[in-house]
Amino acid sequence: MLIAGIDEAGRGPCVGPMVMAVAVIEKERESLLSEIGVADSKLLSPAERESQFPKIKKSLSEFATVHILPEEIDSLRDHKSLNEIEAMRAAELLNCLKNKPQLVYVDSPDVLQENFGLRIKKYLSFDVAIKSEHKADVNYPIVSAASILAKVERDAAIKVLEKTFGKIGSGYPHDPDTIAFIEKYLLEHNKLPSIARKSWDTSQRMLNARFQTKLFNGEN
Repeated sequence: MLIAGIDEAGRGPCVGPMVMAVAVIEKERESLLSEIGVADSKLLSPAERESQFPKIKKSLSEFATVHILPEEIDSLRDHKSLNEIEAMRAAELLNCLKNKPQLVYVDSPDVLQENFGLRIKKYLSFDVAIKSEHKADVNYPIVSAASILAKVERDAAIKVLEKTFGKIGSGYPHDPDTIAFIEKYLLEHNKLPSIARKSWDTSQRMLNARFQTKLFNGEN
């Protein structure tokens, strides 16, 4: 029996992509993931995630990831919720698997946890049982594995962006390095960077603050 887990990294940041991952394993081999020490990626250090990354991939039957870029998130959010966007991409990951699982565990962002599974099913090309729960990334090793795959890939994507844009921090609104990066970019270019999610409240507040400052100072 094949089971799958789905999770994301980078849902909340105002800078950088959101990465979603699906991990697939034979049910009788799931204990291998526990032996590796998988856990919700947020509970592991970067070094622990990096160490587990190749071991997880080697243990899985199959895995896949998708990077949802800021411009795509902004465009889709004109008419879809972020939860719906996640559900669409989760279904995309499942539809592309060579061998379809019989059961999928997914970490639910919906207030009513089962609703996220129903969202995903609307976009699936095959029938599968979906167990959609809050804290699935803590409770199910296969979801923990997907969480780590997504987080390591997102961290790598941020490092690539920093080669072009300089230090951008984690991309989260609570990160002083991220806020400093956006403020500096706005000061120099009078617009948000292409890697910022322009539909985020934090981005809009900072953009508005920049133009209010320009008006106050009489800048052109």
